[in-house]
Amino acid sequence: MRVIITVMPKPGVLDPQGRAIARALGGLGFEGVGEVRAGKVFELDLAETDRERAQAAAEEMGRRLLANTVVESFRVAVLG
Repeated sequence: MRVIITVMPKPGVLDPQGRAIARALGGLGFEGVGEVRAGKVFELDLAETDRERAQAAAEEMGRRLLANTVVESFRVAVLG
């Protein structure tokens, strides 16, 4: 089963990479870009065939390894 885990900085946490991207976009002439937040996306193929167990496993992966839950949040999407 394919799952996507998206990790983003929590609201209120400084995001220097996002700020640099926003400045660079402005420098390239892209006007009207507001706040930019930079994160990570992980696509995983799991051998699990049960949707609920795949969701639970991916959430555990996010919590234990993929996200620093002090400063990042994550969400899981099970694609099937």
